[in-house]
Amino acid sequence: MDYSNRSIDRRHLLRLGWYSALGLATVGPLLEATKSAAAGSVPASSSLSPEAALDRLLAGNQRFTRHDPQHPDQSEGRVLELAQGQHPFATVLSCADSRVAAEIVFDQGLGDIFDVRVAGNIATPEVVGSIEYAVELLGTPLLMILGHERCGAVTAAVENGPLPGEIGTFVEAILPAVKQVKGMPGDEVDNAVSANVRYQVEQVMRSQLIRDRQQSGQLQVVGARYDLDTGLVTLIT
Repeated sequence: MDYSNRSIDRRHLLRLGWYSALGLATVGPLLEATKSAAAGSVPASSSLSPEAALDRLLAGNQRFTRHDPQHPDQSEGRVLELAQGQHPFATVLSCADSRVAAEIVFDQGLGDIFDVRVAGNIATPEVVGSIEYAVELLGTPLLMILGHERCGAVTAAVENGPLPGEIGTFVEAILPAVKQVKGMPGDEVDNAVSANVRYQVEQVMRSQLIRDRQQSGQLQVVGARYDLDTGLVTLIT
């Protein structure tokens, strides 16, 4: 066995305890293979510090708000470069609202952002699992939870009326944040948008994987708000 194979075996043994604790020891080798395939030959996101990753993301938003985008990483060459793997430098949990597409508002391109989108930017177990994949297996150094002005999902939670189909499921995930700011001065929906970002950050941070990455200095977790009128992203946590 060569040196590279011995390194893979050591990483597998270190991770085995974690997978066993989750009852997933049998899929440990599969996840290791997934990590290897996902990495490919694209330059590693770990080469960026969490602070540099945040600076890169916010610099892109500044270009967007100045109407001077660079549209990076969207060439035919970039498509070919990513064909065998990915190393996004940021994970963004944002609302599924059509006006808040992360690659556009941060002026990024293919392979730059691991984009998790759901109405109300809520951290359900499935969403947290997606984030864990990006943080642990792809090694993204930055995680942003991004809410936005006049969010329809948050508005529905503030109004808390009957809704058709399964629409009410995301309302339930936002209601705790709404209760935190009930009766506060100012616009109720706007207050709830910011409260929901902070609340979803708390839900994400319940993940041991994410906490471990943050405590080791390999990951920065931030909450932010997107202004629909200006296109500006502002950090709130």
